[in-house]
Amino acid sequence: MTNRRTRPAPRPPEGTPPRAELARQARAVLADAVRIAHWAAGTPGPGTATPLAAHALERAATALELSPAQVRAGWDRARLAGLVELHGDTARPGWRLRAWDRDDSAVLRGWVALFDAWSLVHAAPAGIEAGAVAEAVEAVPQVLSLLQLSAGPVTVPALLDLLGQRVAELQEERCEVPLGPGRTAPAAPAGPAETAADRATGPARSTDLNALLLDWALEGLAAVGALTLGQGHATLTPLGNWAVWVKLEQICVAAQSPAGNIEQSAADMLLGCARLTPGPARDEYRAWLAARTVGSAVAELLAVARGEDALLRGLAFEALRVVGAPAEPEVRAVLAEPSLRPYALLWLAEYEGNDPDDAQDVLSREEATWLWVDTAAAVADHGETGLLVRHLDSAVQGTVPALLDEVRAVGHPRTVQVLVALAAAHPDPALAKAVRRAAFQVHTGGA
Repeated sequence: MTNRRTRPAPRPPEGTPPRAELARQARAVLADAVRIAHWAAGTPGPGTATPLAAHALERAATALELSPAQVRAGWDRARLAGLVELHGDTARPGWRLRAWDRDDSAVLRGWVALFDAWSLVHAAPAGIEAGAVAEAVEAVPQVLSLLQLSAGPVTVPALLDLLGQRVAELQEERCEVPLGPGRTAPAAPAGPAETAADRATGPARSTDLNALLLDWALEGLAAVGALTLGQGHATLTPLGNWAVWVKLEQICVAAQSPAGNIEQSAADMLLGCARLTPGPARDEYRAWLAARTVGSAVAELLAVARGEDALLRGLAFEALRVVGAPAEPEVRAVLAEPSLRPYALLWLAEYEGNDPDDAQDVLSREEATWLWVDTAAAVADHGETGLLVRHLDSAVQGTVPALLDEVRAVGHPRTVQVLVALAAAHPDPALAKAVRRAAFQVHTGGA
């Protein structure tokens, strides 16, 4: 960590505009989104997430003199950039919207959030398997790196060749064999209803499909202001060039860290960050995320959160806080999983603008008790004895007898181990005895 602290601040590539100019360009890209966010924040009940309710869509289009399609697109961008937050059927201004006119850093962070979510902004071609789309999204960082290193226009055939190489590498890593000249799929006769996916069968399947997906990716990146498209070539905008440079720099910084977290799995990366203070830990999360696509990173973090290690569960959601808006659908989807629900509720409460100190209010008594046991399990497995004793003070029950009654009822799989560890650690013999009795009752199924 010493090396990271003393490393001089990197300078962006020569020719990169000042931050104030980059922020001006980002404001221009998100101008419609900002107008719609201001309208939504000042209008009672503007509708739900995506798309806007029909009546609200019409009101917004009329008030802002935009087409319904522009309103819908701007609304999606406003949410992805953190300009608005939804609380039930009410839209409230996000902190970035409140700081939009005075804080260039907030503007750039909002644009980068949109840049990271380009595949959500621009719908993938119809009729293409989700796996093929995911491979293209995972290969796009290499395409962006080539554009950034070239410092000018790059021909589409060169980008297609790189995309194809990267997709082949991904398939090889997954032990998949792509179709080729010697391994052709049965080809159906072409007809008037033939789709793009149908045409992409046979010997040229990989090239045709990659070309279709490259066009989609370039159009999506152009839609968020990251690049411009010419006749047969693409060029990064100053904003896109700066964003790719920032992400490459994050990867380089992480690669220099003693733990080498950039190369680690999510579980090993989180363990490597476990003893860092919040600021350096977030830096490590950002660097690890920068080396992966958002979708694969979120999926890996949630897979770790579903494991048995309670410490990694909590840290996984800390890393997901760094992901921000692109992780929201996946976090909402795990609300039905009892082991993840308390963490997801807290994540969503903070994402929607609640003060972290007040976020606990979104948990039911049972959920708060479950989370208390899960946190105690993390402390018991990885922390010090004194931390487990002090953890008693964070319980919502207020008294140890009430806590023990509710802990026994909540059904956490680690309840017995937590109570045994707490009894062994607590200096008060009478309290330790009561905790041991509770552990025995849970173990034997007694009341």
